[in-house]
Order: sequence, then C-alpha cells, then structure tokens
Amino acid sequence: MLDLGGLDIEEVATALADQTDYEHRWLIDPRTGQVAYWTRDTGIDGENPVEIDELDLLVIDPLPSYVWYQDMADFADGITDEATGRCLAQSLQGRGAFRRFKNQLYEHHPELISAWHALRDVRAQRRAVEWLLDHGLVDDTAAQQFATDHSDPALP
Repeated sequence: MLDLGGLDIEEVATALADQTDYEHRWLIDPRTGQVAYWTRDTGIDGENPVEIDELDLLVIDPLPSYVWYQDMADFADGITDEATGRCLAQSLQGRGAFRRFKNQLYEHHPELISAWHALRDVRAQRRAVEWLLDHGLVDDTAAQQFATDHSDPALP
C-alpha cells in the first residue's frame, strides 16, 4: 500500500480528467506512486520510445466525460442565484457543453470562477483517491478519511 499523503493526488486527478487522445497516456508506478506521462514517440523519459506494454506501470485511463459533466450540472443546480443557475444549466444543453459552460462562467459570471474551481478540484481529488483505492494502491481507511476531509465546498 502507498501512503496517501506522499502521493500527488492532483496529478492523478489530472490524468483521470485528460480526455484529449490516446497518443499519450498517464501511468503510475504501483510501488512508488510516481506518475509518468507516456507518448508513443518519446516514451516516458521524453527521448526514448518504448511500448507501453513493456513498462511495469499501471495505466490511468480517463474517466468518462459524463462524470465531469455532472460536476457542471451540480454546480449550476447549487448556485443560490436562480437566474445565474438557469443560465449555466442552459449552457449545458447539447454538444459543446463544456466549452459553453466555461464561456458562460468566465465571460458573464467571473465572480463564480473560484467557487467552480473549488468544487471541480475537490471532486477530482476525491475521484483520484477512489481510483487509487479501486486499484489497491491505498487502503480503505485512508481513502475514507480523505473523502471526509475533502467534502464539497458550499456554493454561493
């Protein structure tokens, strides 16, 4: 088992959220908790191509986009200003929801950006710890304590 306090939870969270492509992958060393970034052309050291199967590392597959979408929907639903919440919720309809939500937030409601980042980040970190637990890298007690200590922030 890895010590949760010694892991870069934010880096694991970034890997779980990375929806860009499969030309690169995020990996974790199950012995040390060290996270590595792999590309087909440069391997993990940035210079020497290596097949991902040749590495003794665990692939961190990204979570589906609907997981991250739900954070935006929950944020829009949790805002106390009903008109603002409706605007944010409307931005989530149809294709391009992630871009429209971000544009709506940054262009029309910049006062909510820090609250959005706080919610998004704490949920991403909890998901990272859940992922580590699901893969047997951290123990249940530490994961439960992390979840308790990192609850959703209050929304404005």
